[in-house]
Amino acid sequence: MKFYLATLLFSLAQVMMLSAQTSNEFLVKQLQYSHSVENWFAPVNVATDGLSAKKANWHDDSENHSIAQLVSHLIFWNERLLKAIKGETVTEFSGDNDATFSEISEEEWIEMVNKLDQILTEIESETRKMEGEKLTGWSETLANIASHNAYHTGQIVYIRKQKGWWR
Repeated sequence: MKFYLATLLFSLAQVMMLSAQTSNEFLVKQLQYSHSVENWFAPVNVATDGLSAKKANWHDDSENHSIAQLVSHLIFWNERLLKAIKGETVTEFSGDNDATFSEISEEEWIEMVNKLDQILTEIESETRKMEGEKLTGWSETLANIASHNAYHTGQIVYIRKQKGWWR
């Protein structure tokens, strides 16, 4: 009986310590999976790798977005999140979300891909530093941004597959 009780208490203590130590690391991994680490699905760095601006700007005749527009949208929202996490002033967004989607030149495309990578890397770094109430306060938003990024990355991969530009 003592053995089982001791084992149970030890296990409970480990779970509590693991939970406290890894909640931000768990979020960092989720952010990395949608950014640069291929796991169950392709991250945005893989999805945008090797694309020209011409291909990134392609879109069908409907209202669907191009890859460049999706990357522009990801930059817009992730940059706002990064500023907020850092405690910088972020003006309230009262515009049209469609304005966050834009097309670009070859030079701008390379800059955009690099900018998105830099922003996502900084979000991961800031998340890794979070503790206590700050971590608790940002956890849901960080999980949502990782999902949001993965969702739009899925659209990018779909376009590439549709056009025969995928692997």
